[in-house]
Amino acid sequence: IGMELGSVYQGLGTEVTVVEFMDKIMPFTDGEVSTYMQKFFTKEGFKFMLGHKVVGGSVGSNSAKVIIENNKTKEKKELEADIVLVATGRRPYTSELKAADFGVKMDKAGRIEINDHLQTSLPNVWAIGDVVKGAMLAHKAEEEGIAAVENILGEKGHVNYNAIPGVIYTHPEIAFVGKTEEELKQEKVAYTKGFFPMIGNSRARAMHDADGFIKVLADKKTDKILGVHMISPVAGEAIAEAVLAMEFGASSEDVARTCHAHPTMSEAVKEACLGAHFKPIHFQSFTLIQNSKKKKKKKKK
Repeated sequence: IGMELGSVYQGLGTEVTVVEFMDKIMPFTDGEVSTYMQKFFTKEGFKFMLGHKVVGGSVGSNSAKVIIENNKTKEKKELEADIVLVATGRRPYTSELKAADFGVKMDKAGRIEINDHLQTSLPNVWAIGDVVKGAMLAHKAEEEGIAAVENILGEKGHVNYNAIPGVIYTHPEIAFVGKTEEELKQEKVAYTKGFFPMIGNSRARAMHDADGFIKVLADKKTDKILGVHMISPVAGEAIAEAVLAMEFGASSEDVARTCHAHPTMSEAVKEACLGAHFKPIHFQSFTLIQNSKKKKKKKKK
């Protein structure tokens, strides 16, 4: 949310400084996504104070001051701004529900405890959305709502939490689903990676909007898609294909062999899957052409 609103203000001509406790922006995203977007936002004029925390502040009549501290050196610095946006996360708003008063168990974070069927400690009470564990996303809550009603009716309601997409509405947009590369390394999962830059996509280049890339992570043995991460003008739309593929347990080859209309930005997803399974077509060709031209120039000399 901080980067979304920050990019809006920056686009209107505001000087934006981002104070982040972690050593990288959007720390929950894939590492390559975070690194790319930090470079992109810096080029756009953002200033970043990474590895800092807010330890104090004051609000005046026309401005506000924030005191930040470096996590490593403990050095303090005062920042003054016209507007301070606090976007440090969200918490469940459950205090007014009084759920604990009639026997519903709560966890330490103030969320309602549920089992795998979205059922609370009271067998006739179900809970979904922001008041339970998991990502605080409207579309996640919607799927839980459907599953909860199915379970109430005695059916087999289920939510695949590994196939819940996330979207950050900056420009370009950022979207992701499944595991990050860092998570796979930590879990010691052998994987292959397909990477396709949007500059290799004809539709993006024709629109002069070719920042970003598509990244696909697949199981090295089975080729099953484990995670997809993308930066593009239409990432929020394009991620749906990746979510559908993961929901049905598709391999990167399945998507790579699926015909995509040309010219569209969705072709970049196909190309990234080709990269995970074998190698992309158009970006590889583009690279070879560029290299061959350089070699010819050297011969003329």
